[in-house]
Amino acid sequence: MNLNKIKIDGIPAILWGDPGDKMIIAAHGSHSSKIDDCIWILAEEAALRGYQVLSFDLPQHGERVYETDLIMPDECVRELNMMYSYAANHARTVSVFGCSMGAYFELLSFADTKIEHAWLLSPVTDMERIIHNLMAYCHITEEEFKERIKVENDIELLYYPYYEYVKKHPISKWDHKTYMLRGENDTLCEYDYVRDFAERFGCELTEQKGGEHWFHTDSELDFFRSWLRERLG
Repeated sequence: MNLNKIKIDGIPAILWGDPGDKMIIAAHGSHSSKIDDCIWILAEEAALRGYQVLSFDLPQHGERVYETDLIMPDECVRELNMMYSYAANHARTVSVFGCSMGAYFELLSFADTKIEHAWLLSPVTDMERIIHNLMAYCHITEEEFKERIKVENDIELLYYPYYEYVKKHPISKWDHKTYMLRGENDTLCEYDYVRDFAERFGCELTEQKGGEHWFHTDSELDFFRSWLRERLG
């Protein structure tokens, strides 16, 4: 498969596969990059069906680990919209793939955008719930969080301006044909919240028995590949 490393407005990106009339924008999860295993698998399977995949490094990830500014959702939305502009200028249809927080940023970005399909792996559908869980893990109240601004812990940095943005921008619209896959034992994105999102917006939700949030074992990735094969248009 052809891999073409490019930069879009200075952001490191990869085009996977040959040019065509269908493109998928792929957004990776936390502590990952544009060459995550799930994106490799997506690109391999998508190329067989005439798609080209565009992946890129989110702030402070991959080739951008040197960046010092803390990640903010509005910046990720801005960058995803740049990727969409690129994709729309190079393909007739644009679809999206998102993993974990990458899926969340796409939900923020593309509610009112023309999207052909969406495939979401371990999707964060309620970021506020996750932050509340982390606050409980850190034994802090919202008032303490606001005063401290940043709260270090061994899972994920808590940053109050990020939390403020999340509260002000709930996911209230998502009309695209969407397929979602989660692991049965995903404790980060709890089943009830993902199920409620799927029911609310008419998404297909699949669970892998025994799977966890991070799809990385051979059995998890094999399941993911099979799931994709059945759902790539």
